[in-house]
Amino acid sequence: MNGAAKGAIVGGVFLAMVGGAGYGVYALVGDAGGQDGTGGGQGGETSVQAAKGSGPITEKEAAQAAKAFLAAWAAGDGGAAGELTDNAQAARSAVADFKKAYVSKVVITPGAQDGATVAYKVAAEITYESVTKPLAYESKLTVVRGLTSGKPLVDWQASIIHPELQKDERLRAGAPANPPVTAVDRNGEELTAEKYPSLRPVLDKLRETYGAKAGGKAGAEVWIEGATPDTPKRTLLTLVEGEPSTIKTYLDAKVQAAAERAVARFPEASVVAVQPSSGHILAVANHRGDGYNAAMTGNRAPGSTMKIVTAAMLLDRGLVAADKPAECTKDVVWGGRTFHNLKNFEAPGATFATSFARSCNTAFIKPIDRVKDDAALSKEAKEVFGIDLDWKTGIDSTDGKVPVATGAEEAAGYIGQGRITMNPLNIASITATARSGVFRQPLLVSPDLDGRTIAKAQRRMKPSVHQQLVSMMRLTATSGTGANAMASVGGDKGAKTGSAEVDGAGSPDSWFTGFSDDVAAAAMVEGGGHGGDTAGPIVASVLNAG
Repeated sequence: MNGAAKGAIVGGVFLAMVGGAGYGVYALVGDAGGQDGTGGGQGGETSVQAAKGSGPITEKEAAQAAKAFLAAWAAGDGGAAGELTDNAQAARSAVADFKKAYVSKVVITPGAQDGATVAYKVAAEITYESVTKPLAYESKLTVVRGLTSGKPLVDWQASIIHPELQKDERLRAGAPANPPVTAVDRNGEELTAEKYPSLRPVLDKLRETYGAKAGGKAGAEVWIEGATPDTPKRTLLTLVEGEPSTIKTYLDAKVQAAAERAVARFPEASVVAVQPSSGHILAVANHRGDGYNAAMTGNRAPGSTMKIVTAAMLLDRGLVAADKPAECTKDVVWGGRTFHNLKNFEAPGATFATSFARSCNTAFIKPIDRVKDDAALSKEAKEVFGIDLDWKTGIDSTDGKVPVATGAEEAAGYIGQGRITMNPLNIASITATARSGVFRQPLLVSPDLDGRTIAKAQRRMKPSVHQQLVSMMRLTATSGTGANAMASVGGDKGAKTGSAEVDGAGSPDSWFTGFSDDVAAAAMVEGGGHGGDTAGPIVASVLNAG
């Protein structure tokens, strides 16, 4: 802490000022003093004299308790502030963290009250060496009645100290361990979280992973430290600019911009674009309320987009051929469970290519009895498509999972249900492999930055399998279930739709994947319904930008 601070309440505004020998209470006057909540004198700790009560908290009780707490906080009296909450230890620690964040002055102004909830504004000055910068924000607190004491107490939440703080997160200040980085795309264009909001967790992770290795110099900041060691820190205020290093990514700013716009059209949407000829990740975008990078770390059933792998496995084993008949009946029973096609459609005399293009579930499940290998799908996924080979993309990512299964669960896996989990990165890579015939592990940054090992598939796709798989995806994009979504996409194109049922969800997850020339993309919209309706337009927009 640079200097010390004293606090006061003047006209309902709580003020802490630099000066004196300690961070204590200068004067407390008005409604928050005496029997209403807090009393104290110069340089001493605040005492708590909240009255015991019963029943719902009244507005007056809430106002008095809030004033007393905010006064103690502004005065830096963590002990008194803690005793005015229902979690004294957590509140005391949080107030101490606030004090240590180089706070040289703070004004806390109570605002509107809604029952037991009181809003307030915090206007702080942060002084580090000779630099002073403002840190202003708004938050709110709620007053509850103590379970045993009966006293009105602030219901403690981390967000009281700062609205961006979440459970078990802490406010920190100083010189961070990781210097700043300037991330640029494949063409040297700078990538910022302000211009590309979806990249915020990606850029934070790049800094955490490569900041110290890339030669930058740390400055000084106020930041939020994550609840777990693998959570990137979030900068709230830069006090002294560091010297950033430049990290070149494989992202493409033009494709990224299109991905950002595309996912913004639907809630809980994610998309990834990959270059089949290199495995380079061209775009990563999410539109979610929780800030989670579901595009790269999600785990959801991929629905019929998984039929790309199933088709490759069946073709690989010579059990089907694109131009040969494949029974597409209304339903099929396997392992004691009945599987249906969407709206119970059937296609008598359909070829396997037509069944793929129309996403006929039964045509994919019927050959199981001739496969005679419960691990067949798992082997194809890993050996040819590189699934579950511990990808090291450059930041956190989650591999797809295709567990060995039997009975009804095995049949469900053939159509992308059961225990199979994927995310848009995994499905985009599967599509890129189908497009090129070779698995190339997705990469966000060059492995030369840290010498990490890149995953390699055990074998290449057979040329005959590759040719048939691409032709079926082309058929899907031109006259199958992906035709409407892909109508605007030019070039040599292919696609596959998917809808994945999720237990307890009112609507299935929407999946769609496709390629156009040397760009492959996959999107998922949680609860989005049919793949071509929501995820499809996202993929089409990204492919058009590539």
